[in-house]
Amino acid sequence: MRNFVNYIPTKFIFGKGTLNSLHKEQLPGKKALLVISNGKSSRANGYLERTQNELKIAGVSWTIFDKVEPNPLKSTVMAGAAAARKENCDFIVALGGGSVMDASKAIAAMATNCGDLWDYIFFGSGGKKHFANQPLPIVAITTTAGTGSELDAGGVITNSETNEKTAVFADALFPRISIVDPELSASVPPKFTAFQGFDALFHSVEGYLSKAANPMSDIYAINAIENVGRWLARAVKDGADMEAREHVSFGNSLSGMLMSTASCMSEHSLEHAMSAFHQELPHGAGLIMISAAYFRHMISRGVSPERFVKMAQAMGKESANKPEDFIDALLTLQKECGVHDLKMSDYGITPDEFPKFAENAKSAMSFLFESGDPIELSNGDCVAIYAASYK
Repeated sequence: MRNFVNYIPTKFIFGKGTLNSLHKEQLPGKKALLVISNGKSSRANGYLERTQNELKIAGVSWTIFDKVEPNPLKSTVMAGAAAARKENCDFIVALGGGSVMDASKAIAAMATNCGDLWDYIFFGSGGKKHFANQPLPIVAITTTAGTGSELDAGGVITNSETNEKTAVFADALFPRISIVDPELSASVPPKFTAFQGFDALFHSVEGYLSKAANPMSDIYAINAIENVGRWLARAVKDGADMEAREHVSFGNSLSGMLMSTASCMSEHSLEHAMSAFHQELPHGAGLIMISAAYFRHMISRGVSPERFVKMAQAMGKESANKPEDFIDALLTLQKECGVHDLKMSDYGITPDEFPKFAENAKSAMSFLFESGDPIELSNGDCVAIYAASYK
Protein backbone atom coordinates (compact mmCIF):
# COMPACT_ATOMS: atom_id res chain seq x y z
CA MET A 1 0.00 0.00 0.00
CA ARG A 2 1.47 3.32 -1.08
CA ASN A 3 2.41 5.89 1.60
CA PHE A 4 0.51 9.16 1.56
CA VAL A 5 -0.06 12.43 3.41
CA ASN A 6 -3.61 13.72 3.77
CA TYR A 7 -3.42 17.28 5.14
CA ILE A 8 -6.46 19.49 4.50
CA PRO A 9 -6.79 21.93 7.43
CA THR A 10 -9.93 23.64 6.10
CA LYS A 11 -13.34 23.71 7.77
CA PHE A 12 -15.52 22.54 4.88
CA ILE A 13 -19.18 23.57 5.08
CA PHE A 14 -21.30 21.98 2.34
CA GLY A 15 -24.94 22.23 1.38
CA LYS A 16 -27.81 24.34 0.15
CA GLY A 17 -28.20 27.59 2.06
CA THR A 18 -24.91 27.31 3.93
CA LEU A 19 -23.86 30.84 2.92
CA ASN A 20 -26.51 31.97 5.40
CA SER A 21 -24.48 30.45 8.24
CA LEU A 22 -21.28 32.40 7.57
CA HIS A 23 -21.94 34.84 10.42
CA LYS A 24 -21.98 31.93 12.88
CA GLU A 25 -18.40 30.99 12.10
CA GLN A 26 -15.35 32.24 13.97
CA LEU A 27 -13.97 34.48 11.26
CA PRO A 28 -10.19 35.00 11.29
CA GLY A 29 -10.16 38.82 11.40
CA LYS A 30 -12.08 42.04 11.76
CA LYS A 31 -11.62 43.65 8.34
CA ALA A 32 -11.80 41.68 5.12
CA LEU A 33 -10.58 42.32 1.62
CA LEU A 34 -13.67 40.99 -0.16
CA VAL A 35 -12.38 39.69 -3.50
CA ILE A 36 -14.76 39.20 -6.43
CA SER A 37 -14.38 38.98 -10.20
CA ASN A 38 -14.44 41.89 -12.63
CA GLY A 39 -17.72 40.56 -14.03
CA LYS A 40 -21.29 41.26 -12.94
CA SER A 41 -22.49 37.93 -11.60
CA SER A 42 -21.74 38.31 -7.88
CA ARG A 43 -23.57 41.61 -7.75
CA ALA A 44 -26.36 40.74 -10.18
CA ASN A 45 -27.23 37.47 -8.48
CA GLY A 46 -27.19 38.96 -4.99
CA TYR A 47 -24.26 36.89 -3.72
CA LEU A 48 -22.17 39.94 -2.87
CA GLU A 49 -24.98 41.56 -0.91
CA ARG A 50 -25.69 38.33 0.96
CA THR A 51 -22.03 37.96 1.89
CA GLN A 52 -21.83 41.56 3.03
CA ASN A 53 -24.89 41.02 5.23
CA GLU A 54 -23.26 37.97 6.80
CA LEU A 55 -20.07 39.92 7.51
CA LYS A 56 -22.09 42.77 8.99
CA ILE A 57 -23.93 40.43 11.35
CA ALA A 58 -20.57 38.98 12.37
CA GLY A 59 -19.25 42.45 13.20
CA VAL A 60 -16.72 42.46 10.37
CA SER A 61 -16.00 45.38 8.06
CA TRP A 62 -14.72 45.03 4.51
CA THR A 63 -13.41 46.69 1.40
CA ILE A 64 -14.19 45.30 -2.07
CA PHE A 65 -11.56 44.33 -4.63
CA ASP A 66 -13.38 43.61 -7.90
CA LYS A 67 -10.59 43.35 -10.45
CA VAL A 68 -10.05 39.59 -10.88
CA GLU A 69 -10.26 38.40 -14.49
CA PRO A 70 -10.55 34.82 -15.84
CA ASN A 71 -7.05 33.28 -15.81
CA PRO A 72 -5.96 35.88 -13.19
CA LEU A 73 -2.87 37.97 -13.86
CA LYS A 74 0.12 38.65 -11.65
CA SER A 75 -0.50 42.38 -12.01
CA THR A 76 -4.01 41.92 -10.59
CA VAL A 77 -2.61 39.97 -7.64
CA MET A 78 -0.13 42.72 -6.86
CA ALA A 79 -2.89 45.35 -7.05
CA GLY A 80 -5.03 43.29 -4.68
CA ALA A 81 -2.18 42.91 -2.22
CA ALA A 82 -1.57 46.67 -2.29
CA ALA A 83 -5.27 47.27 -1.61
CA ALA A 84 -5.23 44.89 1.36
CA ARG A 85 -2.26 46.71 2.88
CA LYS A 86 -3.66 50.17 2.21
CA GLU A 87 -7.02 49.29 3.81
CA ASN A 88 -5.40 47.44 6.75
CA CYS A 89 -7.27 44.23 5.99
CA ASP A 90 -6.43 41.32 8.24
CA PHE A 91 -8.04 38.53 6.22
CA ILE A 92 -9.40 37.71 2.76
CA VAL A 93 -12.92 36.67 1.75
CA ALA A 94 -12.86 35.08 -1.71
CA LEU A 95 -16.33 35.12 -3.29
CA GLY A 96 -16.43 33.59 -6.77
CA GLY A 97 -15.09 30.83 -8.95
CA GLY A 98 -11.66 29.32 -9.37
CA SER A 99 -10.04 32.49 -10.67
CA VAL A 100 -11.13 34.43 -7.59
CA MET A 101 -9.98 31.61 -5.30
CA ASP A 102 -6.58 31.39 -6.97
CA ALA A 103 -6.05 35.15 -7.07
CA SER A 104 -7.11 35.48 -3.43
CA LYS A 105 -4.47 33.00 -2.29
CA ALA A 106 -1.73 34.91 -4.09
CA ILE A 107 -3.10 38.22 -2.78
CA ALA A 108 -3.10 36.83 0.76
CA ALA A 109 0.57 35.91 0.40
CA MET A 110 1.72 39.15 -1.19
CA ALA A 111 -0.20 41.32 1.28
CA THR A 112 2.31 40.26 3.94
CA ASN A 113 5.47 39.62 1.90
CA CYS A 114 7.71 42.03 0.04
CA GLY A 115 8.77 41.98 -3.57
CA ASP A 116 6.97 40.50 -6.57
CA LEU A 117 4.81 37.37 -6.68
CA TRP A 118 7.18 35.78 -9.20
CA ASP A 119 9.94 35.91 -6.58
CA TYR A 120 8.02 33.10 -4.84
CA ILE A 121 7.28 30.91 -7.84
CA PHE A 122 9.29 27.68 -7.97
CA PHE A 123 8.90 26.93 -11.68
CA GLY A 124 9.93 28.53 -14.97
CA SER A 125 11.45 31.96 -14.40
CA GLY A 126 10.32 32.12 -10.76
CA GLY A 127 12.70 33.26 -8.02
CA LYS A 128 12.14 30.13 -5.87
CA LYS A 129 11.91 32.04 -2.59
CA HIS A 130 9.84 30.88 0.38
CA PHE A 131 7.37 33.28 1.97
CA ALA A 132 9.01 34.94 4.96
CA ASN A 133 5.72 36.03 6.54
CA GLN A 134 2.46 34.23 7.17
CA PRO A 135 -0.15 35.04 4.48
CA LEU A 136 -3.44 36.60 5.49
CA PRO A 137 -6.05 33.96 6.41
CA ILE A 138 -8.66 33.15 3.77
CA VAL A 139 -12.38 32.43 3.84
CA ALA A 140 -13.53 30.88 0.54
CA ILE A 141 -17.12 31.03 -0.76
CA THR A 142 -17.31 29.30 -4.12
CA THR A 143 -19.97 30.24 -6.66
CA THR A 144 -18.96 27.63 -9.27
CA ALA A 145 -18.00 23.96 -9.41
CA GLY A 146 -14.75 23.64 -11.31
CA THR A 147 -11.37 24.02 -9.68
CA GLY A 148 -11.71 22.64 -6.16
CA SER A 149 -9.53 25.56 -5.11
CA GLU A 150 -11.61 26.04 -1.97
CA LEU A 151 -9.93 22.92 -0.55
CA ASP A 152 -6.33 23.08 -1.68
CA ALA A 153 -3.26 25.19 -0.98
CA GLY A 154 -2.39 26.42 -4.45
CA GLY A 155 -3.41 29.04 -6.96
CA VAL A 156 -2.64 29.32 -10.69
CA ILE A 157 -1.59 32.77 -11.88
CA THR A 158 -0.52 34.09 -15.30
CA ASN A 159 2.52 36.32 -15.76
CA SER A 160 1.71 38.26 -18.93
CA GLU A 161 5.29 39.57 -19.07
CA THR A 162 6.71 36.08 -19.60
CA ASN A 163 3.64 34.16 -20.88
CA GLU A 164 3.92 31.78 -17.95
CA LYS A 165 0.89 30.35 -16.21
CA THR A 166 1.83 28.39 -13.13
CA ALA A 167 1.08 27.73 -9.49
CA VAL A 168 1.96 29.32 -6.19
CA PHE A 169 1.91 26.85 -3.28
CA ALA A 170 2.12 27.04 0.51
CA ASP A 171 0.39 25.13 3.27
CA ALA A 172 -0.60 28.48 4.78
CA LEU A 173 -2.76 29.14 1.70
CA PHE A 174 -5.35 26.52 2.63
CA PRO A 175 -8.54 28.48 3.36
CA ARG A 176 -9.48 28.51 7.03
CA ILE A 177 -13.18 28.13 6.13
CA SER A 178 -14.75 27.07 2.84
CA ILE A 179 -18.45 27.35 2.12
CA VAL A 180 -19.74 25.29 -0.80
CA ASP A 181 -23.37 26.25 -1.27
CA PRO A 182 -24.65 24.59 -4.48
CA GLU A 183 -27.41 27.20 -4.76
CA LEU A 184 -24.76 29.76 -5.70
CA SER A 185 -23.81 27.78 -8.82
CA ALA A 186 -27.38 27.71 -10.15
CA SER A 187 -26.86 30.99 -12.02
CA VAL A 188 -23.80 29.80 -13.97
CA PRO A 189 -24.68 29.65 -17.71
CA PRO A 190 -24.77 26.19 -19.34
CA LYS A 191 -21.55 26.61 -21.32
CA PHE A 192 -19.53 27.60 -18.28
CA THR A 193 -21.19 24.95 -16.12
CA ALA A 194 -19.78 22.45 -18.63
CA PHE A 195 -16.32 24.03 -18.79
CA GLN A 196 -16.04 24.12 -15.01
CA GLY A 197 -17.44 20.63 -14.55
CA PHE A 198 -14.95 19.10 -16.95
CA ASP A 199 -12.11 20.86 -15.12
CA ALA A 200 -13.26 19.17 -11.91
CA LEU A 201 -13.62 15.83 -13.71
CA PHE A 202 -10.11 15.99 -15.18
CA HIS A 203 -8.55 16.83 -11.82
CA SER A 204 -9.77 13.48 -10.56
CA VAL A 205 -9.22 11.52 -13.79
CA GLU A 206 -5.61 12.69 -13.83
CA GLY A 207 -5.23 12.09 -10.10
CA TYR A 208 -6.58 8.55 -10.42
CA LEU A 209 -4.12 7.74 -13.22
CA SER A 210 -1.12 9.60 -11.81
CA LYS A 211 1.91 7.94 -10.30
CA ALA A 212 1.14 9.84 -7.10
CA ALA A 213 -2.22 8.04 -6.68
CA ASN A 214 -2.65 6.40 -3.30
CA PRO A 215 -5.41 4.71 -1.28
CA MET A 216 -6.68 8.03 0.10
CA SER A 217 -6.64 9.95 -3.19
CA ASP A 218 -8.36 7.02 -4.92
CA ILE A 219 -11.34 7.47 -2.58
CA TYR A 220 -11.61 11.13 -3.54
CA ALA A 221 -11.01 10.48 -7.24
CA ILE A 222 -13.45 7.71 -8.07
CA ASN A 223 -16.24 9.34 -6.07
CA ALA A 224 -15.60 12.69 -7.78
CA ILE A 225 -15.62 11.02 -11.20
CA GLU A 226 -18.96 9.40 -10.38
CA ASN A 227 -20.55 12.57 -9.00
CA VAL A 228 -19.43 14.78 -11.88
CA GLY A 229 -19.59 12.20 -14.66
CA ARG A 230 -23.16 11.10 -13.91
CA TRP A 231 -24.67 14.48 -13.03
CA LEU A 232 -22.92 17.18 -15.07
CA ALA A 233 -25.14 16.84 -18.17
CA ARG A 234 -28.24 17.41 -16.03
CA ALA A 235 -26.71 20.52 -14.43
CA VAL A 236 -25.84 21.86 -17.88
CA LYS A 237 -29.33 21.25 -19.26
CA ASP A 238 -31.15 22.73 -16.25
CA GLY A 239 -29.23 25.08 -14.00
CA ALA A 240 -32.05 24.97 -11.45
CA ASP A 241 -31.74 21.17 -11.05
CA MET A 242 -30.46 21.40 -7.50
CA GLU A 243 -29.91 17.66 -7.12
CA ALA A 244 -27.51 17.78 -10.07
CA ARG A 245 -25.86 20.94 -8.77
CA GLU A 246 -25.28 19.29 -5.39
CA HIS A 247 -23.59 16.26 -6.92
CA VAL A 248 -21.37 18.30 -9.23
CA SER A 249 -20.41 20.69 -6.42
CA PHE A 250 -19.57 17.76 -4.16
CA GLY A 251 -17.51 16.12 -6.91
CA ASN A 252 -15.66 19.36 -7.44
CA SER A 253 -14.74 19.64 -3.77
CA LEU A 254 -13.60 16.02 -3.71
CA SER A 255 -11.32 16.87 -6.63
CA GLY A 256 -9.84 19.71 -4.60
CA MET A 257 -9.13 17.27 -1.78
CA LEU A 258 -7.47 14.93 -4.27
CA MET A 259 -5.07 17.67 -5.35
CA SER A 260 -4.09 18.08 -1.70
CA THR A 261 -3.35 14.35 -1.39
CA ALA A 262 -1.96 13.30 -4.78
CA SER A 263 -1.26 15.11 -8.06
CA CYS A 264 -2.76 15.97 -11.41
CA MET A 265 -0.95 15.09 -14.63
CA SER A 266 0.45 17.02 -17.56
CA GLU A 267 -2.91 17.45 -19.28
CA HIS A 268 -3.25 20.49 -17.03
CA SER A 269 0.24 21.69 -17.92
CA LEU A 270 -0.54 21.44 -21.63
CA GLU A 271 -3.71 23.49 -21.24
CA HIS A 272 -2.16 26.14 -19.01
CA ALA A 273 0.38 26.76 -21.77
CA MET A 274 -2.46 27.34 -24.23
CA SER A 275 -4.24 29.90 -22.03
CA ALA A 276 -0.94 31.52 -21.00
CA PHE A 277 -0.65 32.72 -24.60
CA HIS A 278 -4.42 33.10 -25.18
CA GLN A 279 -5.84 34.79 -22.08
CA GLU A 280 -9.42 34.59 -23.35
CA LEU A 281 -9.41 30.76 -23.52
CA PRO A 282 -11.39 29.32 -20.57
CA HIS A 283 -9.29 26.72 -18.79
CA GLY A 284 -12.02 24.08 -18.89
CA ALA A 285 -12.59 24.61 -22.59
CA GLY A 286 -8.91 24.07 -23.31
CA LEU A 287 -8.91 20.86 -21.28
CA ILE A 288 -11.93 19.56 -23.19
CA MET A 289 -10.20 20.30 -26.51
CA ILE A 290 -7.13 18.18 -25.75
CA SER A 291 -8.67 15.53 -23.49
CA ALA A 292 -9.50 12.76 -25.96
CA ALA A 293 -6.11 12.89 -27.66
CA TYR A 294 -4.30 13.11 -24.33
CA PHE A 295 -6.00 10.07 -22.80
CA ARG A 296 -5.82 8.10 -26.05
CA HIS A 297 -2.06 8.64 -25.89
CA MET A 298 -1.98 7.33 -22.33
CA ILE A 299 -4.01 4.26 -23.33
CA SER A 300 -1.72 3.61 -26.32
CA ARG A 301 1.25 3.61 -23.94
CA GLY A 302 -0.38 1.03 -21.69
CA VAL A 303 -1.12 3.30 -18.73
CA SER A 304 -3.38 1.66 -16.09
CA PRO A 305 -5.88 -0.15 -18.34
CA GLU A 306 -7.88 -1.38 -15.36
CA ARG A 307 -8.22 2.17 -14.03
CA PHE A 308 -9.55 3.44 -17.34
CA VAL A 309 -12.19 0.71 -17.16
CA LYS A 310 -13.14 1.64 -13.59
CA MET A 311 -13.47 5.31 -14.55
CA ALA A 312 -15.75 4.45 -17.48
CA GLN A 313 -17.91 2.41 -15.13
CA ALA A 314 -18.00 5.25 -12.59
CA MET A 315 -19.20 7.62 -15.31
CA GLY A 316 -22.16 5.33 -16.02
CA LYS A 317 -20.85 2.92 -18.66
CA GLU A 318 -21.35 -0.17 -16.47
CA SER A 319 -20.56 -2.59 -19.30
CA ALA A 320 -17.05 -1.15 -19.79
CA ASN A 321 -14.37 -3.81 -20.11
CA LYS A 322 -11.56 -2.14 -22.06
CA PRO A 323 -9.67 1.18 -21.65
CA GLU A 324 -11.15 2.66 -24.81
CA ASP A 325 -14.57 2.58 -23.15
CA PHE A 326 -13.42 5.53 -21.06
CA ILE A 327 -12.90 7.58 -24.25
CA ASP A 328 -16.42 6.62 -25.36
CA ALA A 329 -17.85 7.70 -22.00
CA LEU A 330 -15.88 10.96 -22.13
CA LEU A 331 -17.00 11.85 -25.65
CA THR A 332 -20.60 10.93 -24.84
CA LEU A 333 -20.57 13.29 -21.86
CA GLN A 334 -19.04 16.07 -23.96
CA LYS A 335 -21.82 15.65 -26.53
CA GLU A 336 -24.51 15.63 -23.85
CA CYS A 337 -23.05 18.89 -22.49
CA GLY A 338 -22.79 20.49 -25.95
CA VAL A 339 -19.00 20.96 -25.83
CA HIS A 340 -17.84 18.17 -28.13
CA ASP A 341 -16.96 20.45 -31.05
CA LEU A 342 -14.85 23.16 -29.43
CA LYS A 343 -12.20 24.55 -31.77
CA MET A 344 -8.77 25.90 -30.90
CA SER A 345 -9.00 28.09 -33.98
CA ASP A 346 -11.98 29.91 -32.48
CA TYR A 347 -9.60 31.30 -29.85
CA GLY A 348 -6.90 32.30 -32.34
CA ILE A 349 -4.67 29.27 -31.74
CA THR A 350 -2.66 28.12 -34.76
CA PRO A 351 -0.65 24.89 -35.24
CA ASP A 352 2.65 26.76 -35.51
CA GLU A 353 2.29 27.57 -31.80
CA PHE A 354 2.33 23.94 -30.67
CA PRO A 355 6.13 23.67 -30.19
CA LYS A 356 6.22 26.78 -27.97
CA PHE A 357 3.21 25.49 -26.02
CA ALA A 358 5.07 22.24 -25.37
CA GLU A 359 8.23 24.04 -24.25
CA ASN A 360 6.21 26.39 -22.06
CA ALA A 361 4.27 23.54 -20.43
CA LYS A 362 7.43 21.64 -19.59
CA SER A 363 8.99 24.74 -18.03
CA ALA A 364 6.27 26.76 -16.30
CA MET A 365 4.28 23.67 -15.23
CA SER A 366 7.09 21.12 -15.09
CA PHE A 367 6.01 19.73 -11.74
CA LEU A 368 2.99 17.89 -13.12
CA PHE A 369 5.14 16.06 -15.67
CA GLU A 370 7.47 15.11 -12.84
CA SER A 371 5.08 14.36 -9.97
CA GLY A 372 2.06 13.12 -11.86
CA ASP A 373 2.81 11.51 -15.20
CA PRO A 374 3.18 7.71 -15.05
CA ILE A 375 5.11 7.79 -18.34
CA GLU A 376 7.48 10.36 -19.81
CA LEU A 377 6.08 12.72 -22.43
CA SER A 378 8.58 14.19 -24.87
CA ASN A 379 8.12 17.57 -26.50
CA GLY A 380 7.21 15.68 -29.64
CA ASP A 381 4.52 13.74 -27.78
CA CYS A 382 3.05 17.01 -26.51
CA VAL A 383 3.04 18.55 -29.99
CA ALA A 384 1.36 15.42 -31.36
CA ILE A 385 -1.40 15.66 -28.73
CA TYR A 386 -2.01 19.29 -29.64
CA ALA A 387 -2.02 18.44 -33.36
CA ALA A 388 -4.47 15.57 -32.90
CA SER A 389 -6.79 17.92 -31.01
CA TYR A 390 -6.71 20.80 -33.47
CA LYS A 391 -9.88 22.01 -35.17
